Amino acid sequence: MWERTLQDLIRGLRANKNDESKFIGQAMDEIRREIKSKDMELKAGAVMKLTYLDMLGYDMSWASFHIVEVMSSPKIHIKSVGYLGAVQSFSEDTDVLMLTTNLLKKDLSSNPADIAVTLNGVSSIMTADLARDLSPELVGMLNHSRPHIRKRAVAAMYRVFQKYPDALRHGIGRLQEKLEDSDPENPQDYLPLAPQLFHLLTTSSNNWMLIKIVKLFGSLSPHEPRLVKKLQPPITDLISTTSAISLLYECVHTCIIGNMLQGNTGDSLARTCVSKLAAFIEDPDQNLKYIALLAMVKIVPTHPHLVAEYQDTILSSVDDEDISIRMRALDLLSALVNRDNLQSIVQQVLSHLVKPESSAVPSAVQSLSQHIIPSAPAKSPGAPSQSTAYRLVLSQRIMTMCSQNTYDNVIDFEWYLSVLVDLAYVSNVDIGTQIRDQLVDVVGRVRAARSYAVKLMVKVLSDDTFLLHAGEQGSCSEVLWAAAWICGEYCGELSAPDELIPYLLQPEIASLRPDITAVCIQSATKLFGYWASEAAKQWTESFLEDLKNAVDIMIEQMEQFASSTQIEVQERAANVRQLLIFIKHDVAMYKPKQENGFSDPNAAAFDPVSEPSFPKSLYLIQPLFSSHELNPVASIAQASVPVPEGLDLDAWIVPSMQDRVTEEGDDGDVTERKVKRNKKGKDKESANRMKVKSGKKKQKEGHYQEELAPQEEETAEEKAERERLKAERLERMRDDPYYIMDDRSQKPPAADIDSIPVVRLDGPLPLPKEEPRLPGLRSSTSMRSTLPSFVVERGGEMPAGVIITPQSSTPVPSSRHQTPNLFDGTATPPPSLPSFQSYEVPDDELRTSTPEPIKVTRAKRKGTSTAKKKRTMKPEMKTGDEDTVVIH
Repeated sequence: MWERTLQDLIRGLRANKNDESKFIGQAMDEIRREIKSKDMELKAGAVMKLTYLDMLGYDMSWASFHIVEVMSSPKIHIKSVGYLGAVQSFSEDTDVLMLTTNLLKKDLSSNPADIAVTLNGVSSIMTADLARDLSPELVGMLNHSRPHIRKRAVAAMYRVFQKYPDALRHGIGRLQEKLEDSDPENPQDYLPLAPQLFHLLTTSSNNWMLIKIVKLFGSLSPHEPRLVKKLQPPITDLISTTSAISLLYECVHTCIIGNMLQGNTGDSLARTCVSKLAAFIEDPDQNLKYIALLAMVKIVPTHPHLVAEYQDTILSSVDDEDISIRMRALDLLSALVNRDNLQSIVQQVLSHLVKPESSAVPSAVQSLSQHIIPSAPAKSPGAPSQSTAYRLVLSQRIMTMCSQNTYDNVIDFEWYLSVLVDLAYVSNVDIGTQIRDQLVDVVGRVRAARSYAVKLMVKVLSDDTFLLHAGEQGSCSEVLWAAAWICGEYCGELSAPDELIPYLLQPEIASLRPDITAVCIQSATKLFGYWASEAAKQWTESFLEDLKNAVDIMIEQMEQFASSTQIEVQERAANVRQLLIFIKHDVAMYKPKQENGFSDPNAAAFDPVSEPSFPKSLYLIQPLFSSHELNPVASIAQASVPVPEGLDLDAWIVPSMQDRVTEEGDDGDVTERKVKRNKKGKDKESANRMKVKSGKKKQKEGHYQEELAPQEEETAEEKAERERLKAERLERMRDDPYYIMDDRSQKPPAADIDSIPVVRLDGPLPLPKEEPRLPGLRSSTSMRSTLPSFVVERGGEMPAGVIITPQSSTPVPSSRHQTPNLFDGTATPPPSLPSFQSYEVPDDELRTSTPEPIKVTRAKRKGTSTAKKKRTMKPEMKTGDEDTVVIH
């Protein structure tokens, strides 16, 4: 018993650090004697020590033959040592590999334990010759009855295909079948072992054994709920007392996946687990940070209030050097967000996108201190956030946190609109399309936010930052699309829309993307139409010159856009230009009216007999865009449109086309006859034009005439029916705006003079109801002292006549705020948020009080309710407010 084991070798290396080479020399002499011994146990111990020394850089290739001897042992623990040494030291140039072919084939046909060890080793020592010789056996292993053998065989086949590609012809089919292979292992089969495992859990002190047992209980607990109560006391004791980090994490992970954190007893265990994980996050070890964040994400759905207590600790990981830790921290924040902490989390995440301001020249004191006391250069706190990929993820997470569940966590939509514009300025990544969609969606769903949105978009359009950097990567110039669309669609919120038109039609707009340019042209047209209609309501003769100048300027700008190479821009500009030319001619022909005795000019304008006091073309454009209001559409609207009774979507719209297709399918000579008929006609025209009379040509024409089918004469009834159908078709085409009719060849119908009605055709156009003109926004009727009530249209519009089947809904918990405020019950005030330069929007309205309750309007569903109890309407609630929920 004088031999040294592997443990003795490791202890000796640690004890002889000053003279390691001498100790290694003595150990190698002992290993050479032991490995030549006939005792396989002693030989295997020597191979284990050689394997360890090989990992330290010492050569063990001289012992390759002895390793093969250990591999051939019938004992599994010795054979495993031999394959471990082979994996560590063998290469393609090892000579003894040719001696292992028969040994490997023998082991592959042995018991499952030997097969598993052999497959593990073969995957690492595979050569071209071994792949050729062992491919039949490995292909057969793919159909083994044991799942773990099949898994190892699949991994080994990958190496076979690399070294011997010809094996693909025989093994690829079997390998494809394994894609649908099911693993029949079921944890329920091991439930009878629970008493023995529990005894080991409570009596063993070996940390490695406890880790394995805890993992097993994590797989068994979901299948046996009674184990949860039994395991909670010993697991809690291990978490509180153990100093082994690996065992501590496995206990926490088992509590999460084993459903041990539920119920009253689980709350105290959950608090203990969260506190331990928070300590891991503050630990300098990056691995502990990662696994702690990963585990906390799984605790948030059941105990968000416990995780919320460590919000600042989690936020500190968002700017960590390790990208994997940053991503896990973002996942945790996304799961943690709610109505109470949304603004604080978003502002702190948004601050990571702001580039730090660094001074260009260091001061004299800083330069001297660096020379006197050398130190590592200070790292900028915002450096990790400068990665383009990470900045993109940060920007997307901000919008995801705010927009989840149709903006359920957003209380102040004016704040969210400002965040979106901030994001467009500081993100420096290609996130403009998502910001554009969010802006349009918020303004369309929340009516109370439209006034502020229009003012904010005016600031965006008047700022040339996006316009100057439109061609650069990450410029977010798509925000201009949303700004132009919002200002044009809700131009009624503006008091001076004519001042915004020059920003929409400036020459630099033509250099933007075609879709942005087209929207700017369309929005400028809307603004002009609204401004002209407002001028008509308050018309005075002093407006005439301003109107002429505005029309001339817009025509000139539209002429520039009409020469664009983009068809969408060109078509819109050309259409608007024609409308403006019509208005210009009408304004030029306008003559101021004399006083007609009316004291009220508006009364004179609505007089059905007198002429209006303004050019009638001022109302030409505005009705084109104000007929219908654009509202959000429900996601199931299109699928809910009922099919009209009697409509067969599979039937032919034109029955004659069906007959023609059937005829051409049955008789293949129809097309050929048409071609010959065309040839005949072409020959006739050529003969008549050249005046050539030839007997051969006449004979050819006669031959063609014999091939043509005889034409049946059309009866009078069929001719009348054909004429009637043609007249109906032409009448439909005449009303079709997408079909151009050519009436030049048609004879004009006889005019019936007596049927022409005698009416007055030059009367005034109907005018909309007059509204008071305000200096600011039209919706701001008074000084706002409280937060407006934002009502989010979540459901959207549904088509008329839709019958929706009522669905049973799950009961909503009484409390929506699962996560309490982080600062409730604390004496210290909340941390200050990073400051951003606020947008100076011209608005005199200030908030001076706390926000009012937010109304969330849900989509109304038709149909009878299946609930037995009907909700009683309160007396003060108006009819139609049944689906409005007030959230405090």
